[in-house]
Amino acid sequence: MRKMPIKDIKASQIFDSRGNPTIEVTAILDDGSIGSSKVPSGASTGTYEAYELRDGDYQIFNGLGVSKAVDNVNKKISKNLIDEDAYNQELIDNMLINLDGTKNKSKLGANAILGTSLAIAKAASNSLKIPLYRYLGGIFGHKMPMPMMNILNGGKHSSNNLSIQEFMIVPVGADSFRESMQMCVEIYQVLKQLLKQKGLSVSVGDEGGFAPNLENDEEAIKLILEAIDMAGLKKEKDVKIALDVASSEMREEAKKIQKEGYYFWKTDEYKTKDEMIKYIIKLTEKYPIMSVEDGLSEEDWKEWKELTSKIGKKVDLVGDDLFVTNKERLEKGIKNNVANSILIKPNQIGTLTETLETIALAKEDGYKTIISHRSGETEDTFIADLSVAVNAGQIKMGAPCRSERVAKYNRLLKIEEELM
Repeated sequence: MRKMPIKDIKASQIFDSRGNPTIEVTAILDDGSIGSSKVPSGASTGTYEAYELRDGDYQIFNGLGVSKAVDNVNKKISKNLIDEDAYNQELIDNMLINLDGTKNKSKLGANAILGTSLAIAKAASNSLKIPLYRYLGGIFGHKMPMPMMNILNGGKHSSNNLSIQEFMIVPVGADSFRESMQMCVEIYQVLKQLLKQKGLSVSVGDEGGFAPNLENDEEAIKLILEAIDMAGLKKEKDVKIALDVASSEMREEAKKIQKEGYYFWKTDEYKTKDEMIKYIIKLTEKYPIMSVEDGLSEEDWKEWKELTSKIGKKVDLVGDDLFVTNKERLEKGIKNNVANSILIKPNQIGTLTETLETIALAKEDGYKTIISHRSGETEDTFIADLSVAVNAGQIKMGAPCRSERVAKYNRLLKIEEELM
């Protein structure tokens, strides 16, 4: 079987969409093929995510520098992977995992490991002269994902007074990715005009969604439904709503005031665990909400099970902080009938192989998969190709605003043209 040796691996420090340092890794193969990967970073991160290595020197970039991760690639990882077969992704990723030797990749840093893993995959794809989605998914990777477009930001993604992190639109009535983009962009632009008419801010949060101060989180849903109507579309039939509650953040805020439930810290509202379950159920009954991500915190397995038993048959209950793209945590969820969908973020787990294994497990057990960006993004479009390769069905990439988000939408438009 043909092999393609790795000739060199190099890393450098670049910047993400929030102006924070991150790592870029470039792999060079024997035939001259090159692949580069820019690694994103989250703001609202799960406790069980793989470890993102930062320098911790608060005199430089407030401690967020990644020179240690860069050095780990240039001095340790590169030395061990030179001459290994770039076409054998599983071998490469297992070598990276073993070289680190820790459960959460804290020795070398998940950012260093993931950057290397994805750069080699891209280089291999270029070497074979096939699109990345085809390299990753073979002939079976052909399904375009439906965008879950974040058009209103809150939580840790903005400085407004909304505690829920993401308010998204899902164009369920679209017949193509191009049509879905048209529907979402038109709603986004109408929402901008609507906010202006109401004297509200049209400044945007980390992911490009508008971030106005509102009376409460529910008002954000009402504004979006109004924008859908104004855009000439029908809620429920054409467009539904999706929420990312990011409730682990609310759980942490509740601990600060020495309480056990959930604290909507931006609007000074406290809910017990039982009240939080009832709140989520009420929202899904009152509005055309098809998906709720992290409606409960990463530790509240009992409450997750209760919520799933009550609305899991009609609403996508998505585990992000709950599962962190981790097979072991997903297996626990499957065993305990917790949630019915999983968010996939490669940097939560650290290698391409582990990401694909988690996706495969989810699909085997009937869990929906949603490929996702992070709040601190780059122009890298890897997740666009990944979503098609694994036939994910849904993808989160933010608003149609800010180039690091739009680059991924544009990549999917190109892929759809190739698949026609």
